[in-house]
Amino acid sequence: MSRIGRMPIAVPAGVTVDIAENNHVTVKGPKGTLDRVLPQEMEIKMEDGQVVVSRPNDLKKMKSLHGLTRTLIANMVYGVTEGYEKVLEVNGVGYRAAKSGKKLTLNLGYSHPVEMEDPEGLEAVVDGNKITVKGIDKEKVGQYAAEIREKRKPEPYKGKGIKYADEVIRRKVGKTGKK
Repeated sequence: MSRIGRMPIAVPAGVTVDIAENNHVTVKGPKGTLDRVLPQEMEIKMEDGQVVVSRPNDLKKMKSLHGLTRTLIANMVYGVTEGYEKVLEVNGVGYRAAKSGKKLTLNLGYSHPVEMEDPEGLEAVVDGNKITVKGIDKEKVGQYAAEIREKRKPEPYKGKGIKYADEVIRRKVGKTGKK
């Protein structure tokens, strides 16, 4: 039995979970609404304030989908109550991030500033050399943070670039001069 899949998901006060046909799950909470179509093979039920996911048989595919389905619903419930955020750091001489309206402007040593528009439902907050991406959808928050990081990945010699706050850059030693 899937250890993750069999755990019930506690639904906090102020959150409603609607399960329509074809496993179309809608989660409403204080921060917003998320909806998603989940695998039809899984059986999703509300039982006394908890969401329970069960699988029809023990095929490899069903075991995989069991834990996935439960985690996706749990992430939706967490997203509408707490919300998700990813913190990125801009390191490097002359590397800057600025925010005006919904536009994020990055100066990353290119001949031009890189401008990015905040996607629907997400917000990027700039505080000095830190960029915080906030939203209720875990997938979208991670994707937008990855797109920002992709504009200038951290390099291993000086550590310049955009990195996640909890990321550790493996540093390399530069080349030595002739003797």
